[in-house]
Amino acid sequence: MKRGMIVVLWAISVFALQTVAAPAATVEVITVDGPIGPVTQMVIDGAIKDAEDTGAEALIIELDTPGGLMTTTKEITQSILNANIPVIVYVAPSGASATSAGIFILISAHFAVMAPGTNAGAAHPVMLEGKMDSVMSVKAESDAAANIRALALRRGRNADWAERAVRHSESITADAAVDSHVVNFVASNIDDLLDSLQDRTTNLPRGDVKLNTKGANVQRTEMTWRERVLSVLTNPNIAYILMSIGWLGILMELYHPGAIFPGVVGAICLILGFYSLQTLPINYAGLALIGLAILLFILELKIVSHGLLTIGGAIAMVIGSVMLIDSAEPGARISLTVILAMVGTVVAFFILAMALALKARSRRPVTGDEGLIGQIGHAKSSFDATGMIYVAGEYWQASTTVPVADGARVQVIAKNGMVLTVKPVE
Repeated sequence: MKRGMIVVLWAISVFALQTVAAPAATVEVITVDGPIGPVTQMVIDGAIKDAEDTGAEALIIELDTPGGLMTTTKEITQSILNANIPVIVYVAPSGASATSAGIFILISAHFAVMAPGTNAGAAHPVMLEGKMDSVMSVKAESDAAANIRALALRRGRNADWAERAVRHSESITADAAVDSHVVNFVASNIDDLLDSLQDRTTNLPRGDVKLNTKGANVQRTEMTWRERVLSVLTNPNIAYILMSIGWLGILMELYHPGAIFPGVVGAICLILGFYSLQTLPINYAGLALIGLAILLFILELKIVSHGLLTIGGAIAMVIGSVMLIDSAEPGARISLTVILAMVGTVVAFFILAMALALKARSRRPVTGDEGLIGQIGHAKSSFDATGMIYVAGEYWQASTTVPVADGARVQVIAKNGMVLTVKPVE
């Protein structure tokens, strides 16, 4: 009897120790809020690697995006498909959306979840002006539709709806997405999400995995300062503004050599602007038009065109700016408001520079031989034909056809060698 009691107590103690010793699972969470770009890929790839290295139970991506670069989105979905941990894409908080490129990321997740009051879809490819020629339209649409359909089939989701989201720009609410088998379920918050994931199974490259997420420790990973800076720099609007300020600063330094400050600021902004642009899909025809606009503005200062070069430069800059970012996604375009504001600033600068240049050209010379003509001086002594006068801070030999009294005011009317021709001033 005693031996039996000892065995029971020993078993209970071992079970209790195992229960206490078993560490709670850890789930890592990152937030993706804004357009999808190269920095987004960097953050997601880094989070997947960190979660794999630390042995996290899963990685949750809180997503709220209007879309972004499709090339970057494809690389992100590839990273998710090949991840060795479950990746849960959670469209949150309420009011958030996963539209355009965002729906591809949502569909590719091991578990797709939406918060109440969110929506997803509207992934039809469009060009910058909202139109394509017929051949390019068919190619872009077919490629995107095939891509999202393959992702949906891989995850066992509604491939027909996913294809309609591309071909017909369909959007869907959270509850409707669950009913249509587009996402797995709706969760009000992270705790609700973790409870709903408990004991669910998914397939990874290393095999099937059963999740143990109930009561898991949530480890949020924030963007590093470097990633935040790069995220700002790779914003198309910021890249365009930096490039515009850079050009202005360099040109101001050229017009006013020795000012230093505009040149230093311009050089820094120009380098940062080109760095930003090299991370974005650039249309070089647009970049060439912007360069042409700068050239026309400069020529306006050298050639009298009565404003025609300035008008041409403004038109070239607007068209070039619209064409600059070669992307079909709204989140990857330069805002028209930013374009008009920067073009207006550049045009205003060149109009001001042109006005100052014209004013300088029409101003009477104040140095050299021309600067002496019209100057007022005083006679050192009286003279009838030749004598000495004091003008412009110096004594000069002067000649006149009208007698000049001692100390009288005289005006220079000509200069012959080192002799000034003067006349008395009443």
